[in-house]
Amino acid sequence: MTTKSIKLSEDTYRKLVEIAGRLQVECKKPVSIEDAIRYLIRRKISDLAGTWDVGEEEVLEIRKSLRRGWKAWKSSA
Repeated sequence: MTTKSIKLSEDTYRKLVEIAGRLQVECKKPVSIEDAIRYLIRRKISDLAGTWDVGEEEVLEIRKSLRRGWKAWKSSA
């Protein structure tokens, strides 16, 4: 297998290490940075369904924001 080197910021590297750590706990086996990247690449948006812990106040703010956006869009059409 051919390998490539890539540059990452320290922050990105730390986040990948955190993800690898969580995967290691979940899979109960050693997980490399490459494994973490492959995991992230394979994920779909639907994998995130139900993972956002949103409060009622946030829901109301999102709805208000959507209404404002739709009003602006309709008035410009």
